[in-house]
Amino acid sequence: MKITHIRISKANLALTRPYTIAYHTTDAVENILVILETDTEEIGIGTSSPAKDVIGESVDEALAVLSVADFSWLIGKEIKYFHQLCHEVYQHFPQSIGSQAALDIALHDLYAKFLDKPLVAIWGQKIQSLPTSVTIGIKGMKETIEEAEEYLESGFKILKVKLGLNVEEDIERLTKLRKWVGRRIKIRIDPNQGYSKAQFLDFYERTKKLGLELIEQPMPARSIDEMRSLPDPIRRNIALDESLTNELSAFKIAQKPLPCGIFNIKLMKTGGLTEAKKIMQVAQRASMKLMWGCNDESVVSIAAALHLAFSSPLTHYIDLDGSFDLAKDLAEGGFILKNGIMSLTTQKGLGVRLL
Repeated sequence: MKITHIRISKANLALTRPYTIAYHTTDAVENILVILETDTEEIGIGTSSPAKDVIGESVDEALAVLSVADFSWLIGKEIKYFHQLCHEVYQHFPQSIGSQAALDIALHDLYAKFLDKPLVAIWGQKIQSLPTSVTIGIKGMKETIEEAEEYLESGFKILKVKLGLNVEEDIERLTKLRKWVGRRIKIRIDPNQGYSKAQFLDFYERTKKLGLELIEQPMPARSIDEMRSLPDPIRRNIALDESLTNELSAFKIAQKPLPCGIFNIKLMKTGGLTEAKKIMQVAQRASMKLMWGCNDESVVSIAAALHLAFSSPLTHYIDLDGSFDLAKDLAEGGFILKNGIMSLTTQKGLGVRLL
């Protein structure tokens, strides 16, 4: 199976439900689409949705890099040399995470199709299904309850609540939400780097009784050493997100005393599956649990993350709701969602089809 052509485009995807986090409000997202065509008419599909405020690159910047790139290293190559091609992605696009992610995912999809297997089968499937959290942005109490009710009626059992603008308001909102839902669901929170150490300690002490499942990136990304000084019970329930971008950052975080107990891996930070697998290896050596997160993304990259997540016994949490609120996606399929629980299909590759 020889790669004969590459197609690159950008899609603007509106959200059915705009949301607010600690540093911006979003009502639409852009995704890059990469399609690898072959002499067998099989295609490899990859997408990316880089976030400027996390990795320093926007969708337009990544698209500009791809649009002028020389792909002579890729066109005409056999997909059976998949591992070398994935290596070359990072060699040719060392500074463009958005380019890396879309190309790397497309190569993984094509290679699994070449082997006539679901992607997860290449690594071995360790997990069959997991419940995903679904995210509620920063909003008023009435809107929070209404959205939570909608998700519960749809079968979701885990809510992730965005916080980080005001500690007092955050505590009040969570307290009222827990009182309303009782103990029938789990609640995760994500302050998106919004707290200082003093604010976080105050928040933690005043919300211990609420039974929060985990706390995602409570303090700024560069505050890793400061987080190492937090009490052990607190650190074990922290999932680092913005602090964790690649293998090197994973190594730095994994030095003892550990600042967290959970790595939150996102393909849009790592530049695809190849680098994400390296982070998994660091997590294993450091006895970390894994959480898999996302931006607002097509089912293509969400499915890619789910395949890799289900290949690791370290995976305890998934937060892969990034395609749920897209008014229109680039593709369909990739996974099965039932009552908030995600599982993979048995189709080859990522199991996605272009719309």
